[in-house]
Amino acid sequence: MNVFEQPVFWDIVPYVSLAILIVGLIWRYKYDKFGWTTRSSELYESKLLSVASPMFHFGILVVVIGHFVGLVIPQSWTDAIGIDEHVYHWSALILGGIAGLATLIGIVLLIYRRRTNGPVFIATTKNDKLMYVALLAAIVAGLATTVIGMLPAGQTPEANYRETVSPWFRSIWVLQPDGVSMAAAPLQFHIHVAIALVLFALWPFTRLVHVFSAPVGYLFRPYVVYRSRDTARKNELLGSAPHRRGW
Repeated sequence: MNVFEQPVFWDIVPYVSLAILIVGLIWRYKYDKFGWTTRSSELYESKLLSVASPMFHFGILVVVIGHFVGLVIPQSWTDAIGIDEHVYHWSALILGGIAGLATLIGIVLLIYRRRTNGPVFIATTKNDKLMYVALLAAIVAGLATTVIGMLPAGQTPEANYRETVSPWFRSIWVLQPDGVSMAAAPLQFHIHVAIALVLFALWPFTRLVHVFSAPVGYLFRPYVVYRSRDTARKNELLGSAPHRRGW
């Protein structure tokens, strides 16, 4: 029996990962506010970035929404509104497969750009490299579960993550971990979730912290008035020359 088949592993490790995530975010915000950024490299290269970044971000957004629906909403709810499990299964696989493939292509292009562009590569930290490895591994593992789910064997009740992974996921948040359900899931789900837990633990120490940021302040920030150097010099020569307010 491997470690993934031990219920105690799924009872304890998720809380360790969440604790590192929460404490790490608090520490990062307190001691590294100016480092709380995506550390954008658009200045160095923008052509490939304009393709890869939207593909990755829109793809991952759909993937996250799909995970939320599959993990948070119980199967009994979709059954109650008349969504057959077979229809749900194949809809999730097809939409998830398309979004996952777009996400994979996007991150591969981002890694290629970061590796082949000199200034971008120099601006890449060791934490960034580790983050890219973990993120790529999580995406590949997720796509692997999708591919396996499309095989005939993936249609068996044993591979229905809504009967194993989903109950375990919901149990974590009510502080009643159901490691037995997660341990009963197929190996591909064990690997995918384990990599995700590692990624969450790494999250606070990488540029991924920008996910928890929202530019709300920009909605209320006063306008910034820009003046040319010639205009500023002219105003100096003329003294208090009248001028229109910039806003």
